Amino acid sequence: MTIRFSALLCTTLLTLVPLTVHADAPRTFSEAKKVAWGLYAAQATEFYCGCKYTGNRVDLAACGYVPRKNATRAKRIEWEHIVPAWQIGHQRQCWQNGGRKNCAKNDDSYKRAEADLHNLVPSIGEVNGDRSNFSFGWLPEQKGQYGSCLTQVDFKAKKVMPRPSIRGMIARTYFYMSKHYNLRLSRQDQQLYQAWDKTYPVQEWERQRNQRVACVMGHGNEFVGTVNLKSCT
Repeated sequence: MTIRFSALLCTTLLTLVPLTVHADAPRTFSEAKKVAWGLYAAQATEFYCGCKYTGNRVDLAACGYVPRKNATRAKRIEWEHIVPAWQIGHQRQCWQNGGRKNCAKNDDSYKRAEADLHNLVPSIGEVNGDRSNFSFGWLPEQKGQYGSCLTQVDFKAKKVMPRPSIRGMIARTYFYMSKHYNLRLSRQDQQLYQAWDKTYPVQEWERQRNQRVACVMGHGNEFVGTVNLKSCT
């Protein structure tokens, strides 16, 4: 089952969709990161470049990754929000009164969004830092920014073009976060993610991830497809 974002646009951007809080769901970003290590252990593949990792160490040579600037950070895995924490929180009152730290301490809605495992992926630390809170979009193709890694960052334009195989998942994650946490998307972003959702359909690994995350969160990402919570162990 795939739900198209355009059909939900009039309601989901205006109304916060309540989620059942599962007993095992992480309550903070710190808890979410601890849970995420186990969820990704079987695959152990980094998101932006497709590099394998063991523990917290990335096998850069095996995937042809060449550090752009920060070799030390490139060697480690960090946990990345596909929809950045800044985008989740910067329009909230808690952010105006003390930034991310204040939101993570005092705003329950923000804390649920920041800890949502559907929005969390393992990333090479250097790429995580370079992505910052930049939006996704199309960029002129430039080879070699990170060696063989196909993800590109334009620091001047504050844009990131992810590798093709993850564009659909990024789109469906934005749809999910927009629906469940009342995050507004610009018309330009809506059009981009609708195109990516259509061009890059759900893959089997994405379905498997959705099922694993749903067993912890208590619900799946409906833009990816249905899940079977009765099969959770």
